Amino acid sequence: MTYRLRIADLPVSERPRERLMAVGAKNLSEAELIAILISTGQTKGNLSAIGLAQHILQELGKYRRAPLDVLRDVNPRELMRIPGIGPAKAATIIAAVELGKRAFIFKPHERVAIDNPASAAAVLSSDLMWQNQEHFAILMLDVKNYLLATKILTIGTATETLIHPREIFRETVRQGATKLIVAHNHPSGSLDPSAEDIYLTEQLLQGSQCLDIPLLDHIILGNGNHQSLRQGTDLWERFPQGE
Repeated sequence: MTYRLRIADLPVSERPRERLMAVGAKNLSEAELIAILISTGQTKGNLSAIGLAQHILQELGKYRRAPLDVLRDVNPRELMRIPGIGPAKAATIIAAVELGKRAFIFKPHERVAIDNPASAAAVLSSDLMWQNQEHFAILMLDVKNYLLATKILTIGTATETLIHPREIFRETVRQGATKLIVAHNHPSGSLDPSAEDIYLTEQLLQGSQCLDIPLLDHIILGNGNHQSLRQGTDLWERFPQGE
């Protein structure tokens, strides 16, 4: 398939910038978003910016991982191996990826109340959201749900991490917390809890009842999204917490 060289040659309704303004960035494809960054295509290959963006995604797919997964960790040299990508385009893409990562970083300058899954995910996003290995973390809160501390307890493989409830409660007690939220990431991007996730949550809920340290939620993060097990399961109905 042959692509026209310039975006300006496309009908206005098909130009990425115009489409972004009309329908919003969320409704653009990955190729269209990259095309906006690189602006121009490749003369030698007769590729428009969209065609070159599609070629970039195809090349990244050769790493046997999802292209966007590769893009999160790609370096300028790897991008510049792709015909049509020079230092300027590579730098622009890397800068955009880094800016996107930093947008997820949450650095509270004052005491922050964690009162919903989104606020918990925001606190942990920089440490968990984009990792290629599973990380297990805890948020430790005071009696009014204000954040006292966060800690990554374990780092596992690309598919699993191991944690024992006693490690979680030991750290919670050491920090003087009265409530906690646990969280881990799924490098695959899937937010569906595994059987192991459910079993661990059951153990933690039972332990919370015995120790009178309520477990407020178990959050799964991945690929820019998050899932609350409290909202998505009946575990908290089966193991009520004294909150």
